[in-house]
Amino acid sequence: MPVKDTDKPLGFRDIAESLTLTSEGWKAEICEGWKQGRTVYGGLSAALALEAVFRNHSDLPPLRSANIGFIGPVTDNPVYKTEVLRQGRNVVTIEAKGYVDEAVVITVTFAFGASRESILDVNCPMPEAKSPALYEAYTPEQIRAFVPNFFHNFDTRLVEGSRPVTGADKGYIRTWSRHFDTASREGISSLFCIADVLPPAAMPVLTQPGPVSSMTWMFNVLSDNPETEDGWWQIESDLTAAKNGYSSQIMRIWNSQGELVVEGVQSVTVFV
Repeated sequence: MPVKDTDKPLGFRDIAESLTLTSEGWKAEICEGWKQGRTVYGGLSAALALEAVFRNHSDLPPLRSANIGFIGPVTDNPVYKTEVLRQGRNVVTIEAKGYVDEAVVITVTFAFGASRESILDVNCPMPEAKSPALYEAYTPEQIRAFVPNFFHNFDTRLVEGSRPVTGADKGYIRTWSRHFDTASREGISSLFCIADVLPPAAMPVLTQPGPVSSMTWMFNVLSDNPETEDGWWQIESDLTAAKNGYSSQIMRIWNSQGELVVEGVQSVTVFV
């Protein structure tokens, strides 16, 4: 079955609820509105892997970390299979794989861990920012037709940094972002989905357009139950190195109260 086309905008929660258990695994129906070129948006593919885990494994402690490998393009509706790799006293490690035509297209290793008392309590302060309503959209109206389909599912406002292919001195982007669909703003899977919303941090430095593709992504969750006000997350992506066709970036997410809830790193292939 091809990726579903529909005139009705489908939010993340609609897509997650489309997961159907088949003899092959959990199968999702994904509409064209969530595509990124020829593949499904990576944040959605990863978040659906987490949804499949929740359907197969109950009573899990909070998610602490995820290691994602974007193996190949998700050109069709993916099927997810999950497996418990280890059930420890404190940490449960589960692997999820997404398949298209029996070929692996995404792998995610999740670590779920119980909370413990600790003498450590360290937070990376959120950079200063005004209310989201005071910032302009990341994509001005005149260029919205040229951005990937999936980006239209998110309300993203530029706080600091640059837009893609502007020849910026620094590869840095900081935004306020949330799901347009209000039903899609709650839960760790929703946060996982929006966490990859920004273009690669190398793109503002570029002076000419060209293909880029996320290769791997590490995602650390720093809160038992990440929550924010009105769905708004402050998301930062910072280019740390780029050479030989690959780039590395640090990614952070704060909630509206200034608590760092996610920190990660992503490796990106750059064909320019």
